[in-house]
Amino acid sequence: MFPLPARFAPLVQGFFLTLFMTCIVSGISTLWALGPSAEFLARWPAAWMMSWAIAFPAVLVVMPLVRRITQRLVARS
Repeated sequence: MFPLPARFAPLVQGFFLTLFMTCIVSGISTLWALGPSAEFLARWPAAWMMSWAIAFPAVLVVMPLVRRITQRLVARS
């Protein structure tokens, strides 16, 4: 496998960030709502995919704003 060009770094970072975060959050939310059961295992993947489908584009749109806010709040070294 070959590395992607550096210009794809924000896209790859957003992809993995949202993939892991939505997995965790949807898992906790679904478990809380349904309890540890077969229904939880059946519904969680759909909840995860729906939340990821919303989170990934949202992160791509919001990330530049978050970077600007962070740069204003954090001292430069």
